[in-house]
Amino acid sequence: MGQDLQKEVASRKTFAIISHPDAGKTTITEQLLLFGGAIRSAGTVKGKKSGKFATSDWMEIEKQRGISVTSSVMQFDYEGSRINILDTPGHSDFSEDTYRTLMAVDSAVMVIDSAKGIEAQTLKLFKVCRMRGIPIFTFINKMDRQGKAPLELLAELEEVLGIESYPMNWPIGMGKELGGLYDRYHRQVEQYRVDGDERFLPLGEDGDLAEPHAIQNSSYYEQALEEIMLLDEAGNDFSEQKIADGELTPVFFGSALTNFGVETFLKTYVNFAPAPQPRTSNEGEIDPYMNKFSGFIFKIQANMNPAHRDRIAFVRICSGEFDRGMAVNLTRTGKSIKLSNSTQFMADDRETVNTAVAGDIIGLYDTGNYQIGDTITDLNKSLQYEKLPQFTPELFMKVSAKNVMKQKHFHKGVEQLVQEGAIQLFKTWRMDDYIIGAVGQLQFEVFEHRMNNEYNSEIRMEPIGSKIARWIKEEDVDEKLSTQRSMLVKDRFDKPLFLFENEFALNWFHDKNPDIELTSLL
Repeated sequence: MGQDLQKEVASRKTFAIISHPDAGKTTITEQLLLFGGAIRSAGTVKGKKSGKFATSDWMEIEKQRGISVTSSVMQFDYEGSRINILDTPGHSDFSEDTYRTLMAVDSAVMVIDSAKGIEAQTLKLFKVCRMRGIPIFTFINKMDRQGKAPLELLAELEEVLGIESYPMNWPIGMGKELGGLYDRYHRQVEQYRVDGDERFLPLGEDGDLAEPHAIQNSSYYEQALEEIMLLDEAGNDFSEQKIADGELTPVFFGSALTNFGVETFLKTYVNFAPAPQPRTSNEGEIDPYMNKFSGFIFKIQANMNPAHRDRIAFVRICSGEFDRGMAVNLTRTGKSIKLSNSTQFMADDRETVNTAVAGDIIGLYDTGNYQIGDTITDLNKSLQYEKLPQFTPELFMKVSAKNVMKQKHFHKGVEQLVQEGAIQLFKTWRMDDYIIGAVGQLQFEVFEHRMNNEYNSEIRMEPIGSKIARWIKEEDVDEKLSTQRSMLVKDRFDKPLFLFENEFALNWFHDKNPDIELTSLL
């Protein structure tokens, strides 16, 4: 690999922002884009005359509900680094898409609401990061409001998540009494609501300010100093190696809404976040700095531009360099595909990309060639990156078209949204009636909304409730075993499975048929 290409790859920092809904993830994403010059003001895409919606929430249902439903990709340059942010859905119902997105990043930023602390959804996502051993950076948000005491938040972080923490800065007061941040790493105090260079006051060699009374709410400064002394004596030591191994999380306090502490966080993140890392494949670890191109598809999104009815496959480049027009091998089919239609993202603003390197995320216009988890490469024909997680759905609905004359629209919509991973499809064993499965209720709402808006197909949905899905071997299929409490169906690949009414029905079936092996996805 040439030196220029090595330098390009080393400059990439690709991360996902994970959080519970309402922790401020979309706001912090916008502030980061603001510092990178990607947008002019929070809430407006650069170059647009108006735009009252968050730049990362482009789908109509997101604008209506104020949540991130899909994982957008945004890219900007900052202080010599090329930053790729993957904005993941914070809503608990969108865990599948979020988990797949976490497979495409090299680090994660966890946003925590200072008043609520660690919430269930954050814990789920965090566990995926730990499982992959990726570095986690923590931003404790909403310090401009009254919340839990900082020491309490740190203790919760360590106890609930089971990870060491090191506060890079420390709040001076909070809520209405917020005076600033004591920056342990940069050895300065960052004052709240002070502009320009006057915002930063340098610390002396003793770690104290020359004129502590100069900052707002200076009485809280003394309290902050006491707490920092406690951290110095009893807290964890800073360790770059532990950050890289995902064993220690650097913690930053701030307020995304008032844009306080965000730039300091970004500067520090750029220093410590890893460049693209080697990826596991069936042929061992693949070095991102090797010359040959390879990548995998972690997401497929239809109708990002409703006017064009397009479909985009999101690719994480794992090694080498992408050149528009290059021919690659699609491992699953063994076919050669020319990559001539490619794009990069700024929410729904897109531009054609001619070159990209390991660490970057690109979009390929897809006419139905790709599936989630596909490997594309010019390395060799058998290379396959590790499988992406797929989850056993827990909620099920029978679904049909309201208008029988529009069956074509209905089938096309279902097929595309299933390929996209938005929903899982099953069919009744004999009649092939459609049953859709989801991890959470919101997936059904999005499915119905998109079928109506994007495929002009009104649908009828009939809940069949919460079920326990378990796959069986084809040789074990016996239609006599299918009852209301253990319904025999097939998945989109025609593999047989039972939908059990509850744990009791599952256990009863298992006791009666001990020789039949039952398996789940994840």
